[in-house]
Amino acid sequence: MHERAGTPAIESDLIDVEALIRAYYELKPDASVPEQRVVFGTSGHRGSSLTTSFNEDHILATTQAIVEYRAAQGITGPLFIGADTHALSAPAQTTALDVLVGNRVRVLADEFDDYVPTPALSHAILTWNNDPAKRAEGEADGIVITPSHNPPQDGGFKYNPPHGGPADSDATSWIAARANELIAGGLREVNQAEPSGVETYDFRGAYVDDLANAIDFEAIRRSGIRIGADPLGGASVSYWGAIRDRYGLDLTVVNERVDPRWSFMTLDWDGKIRMDPSSRNAMASVVAQAGSYDLLTGNDADADRHGIVTPDGGLMNPNHYLAVAIEYLFAHRDGWRPDAAIGKTLVSSSMIDRVAAALGRRLWEVPVGFKWFVPGLVDGSVGFGGEESAGASFLRFDGTVWTTDKDGILLCLLAAEIRAVTGKSPSELYAELVDRFGDPAYERVDAPANAAQKAALGKLDGDAITATELAGAPITAKLSKAPGNDAAIGGVKVETADAWFAARPSGTEDVYKIYAESFRGEEHLRLVQAEAKRIVDAALGG
Repeated sequence: MHERAGTPAIESDLIDVEALIRAYYELKPDASVPEQRVVFGTSGHRGSSLTTSFNEDHILATTQAIVEYRAAQGITGPLFIGADTHALSAPAQTTALDVLVGNRVRVLADEFDDYVPTPALSHAILTWNNDPAKRAEGEADGIVITPSHNPPQDGGFKYNPPHGGPADSDATSWIAARANELIAGGLREVNQAEPSGVETYDFRGAYVDDLANAIDFEAIRRSGIRIGADPLGGASVSYWGAIRDRYGLDLTVVNERVDPRWSFMTLDWDGKIRMDPSSRNAMASVVAQAGSYDLLTGNDADADRHGIVTPDGGLMNPNHYLAVAIEYLFAHRDGWRPDAAIGKTLVSSSMIDRVAAALGRRLWEVPVGFKWFVPGLVDGSVGFGGEESAGASFLRFDGTVWTTDKDGILLCLLAAEIRAVTGKSPSELYAELVDRFGDPAYERVDAPANAAQKAALGKLDGDAITATELAGAPITAKLSKAPGNDAAIGGVKVETADAWFAARPSGTEDVYKIYAESFRGEEHLRLVQAEAKRIVDAALGG
């Protein structure tokens, strides 16, 4: 933990915005250098112009690759485009528009030149494609320009195909390979033109007006609860005021500042500025106001993550809130299919498993990555999909799809509905779950691993683990594929009756991540973590 974690940023912590943007245009990547290539992770290509990992050439090439990909897939409708408040997002959007217009792609940008949250873009794609008349003009897809909660010097570029959610690995692998090929070829095959004739779309109006089909605003308004919403300087900044005005809520936007340096933030655990609404350190200034509201919420820069703060519990652990949200939703959404499943990533808390069992609902456990929830959300077979990293979405009242990407605004509003309908805060409701099912201790830690070890872990078969016990209990499962969809998890998960761990390689650092949980307390969790490292190291030959 950094010595200044949770304290306000000072001048020396802030980026030089002019230098960052200058580097975006001036520094040219070398496609033969791995660190300077286009690489799509679970949430698109990310990097910084200062390290030549997110520059104009990257966006020129990636946009051209997306144009070619969508043409090959027969996608002929409009492409929705939006950007968040990071300093590199605006120049990246201008670059992308140059290429899209140069390739005669019909583009829809924000009508008010506003920032566009990730869920609003997903909502726009689905709204178009679910309208038969619009769909007859061709399927729509989209680009959202954001590195999510990453520090101010970073940029991000993400493609959402016609299903509205994150592109799968087949699409992103092709796009990245083609983009790097274009860079290596000197960008000679990239078509550009002045971005004129770009059409517009009211992302904010369409999204806010439609929220009534997913959230019980009448209950919130009738309850009179006081809500504080902090956009953390992100893309939801004008959305919260619009939601307040549209639905007559007692809602205060506690911080309306937009500053690409994020000078108003408190530092995260490592001393960096990071807009993570699930971090107690990054949210310190928000949590300090908890007593002034019945509910206080936060979102990250593209509003795909949520942070829930209550007067009695402070900032909720994301796993705790997911469990509460699931129990509430499946008891208050009569329009959902009776067989609609509960979706969770395999590193999310087993409290969710116990809630699902009590509800008599099928648990659908998938690998890390929100893309896995997309098919189930689209057809209504999954009512809720959630990740331990504070990302989730769920269906409309009638059981049809809302968004297929994470929606932090929706989950914050759900917390207000829960408070209004039950008369209890989400943290009070979690305490009731603890009384019924036990109190799990959960933590993620990192362990060192070189490139070869990370590669081996990513391909490790659960059967390669020879251990029969974990922290004094018989091992009941050794998984290398997710139970919900049989997809490879890129690591392993080992379970007992009351504890588990999962190990996955980091995509950016020389470490592997150990997620662990125990229903037998903190001391037992430490034992699980220590044995997890020994088990994994032995399987890797370390």
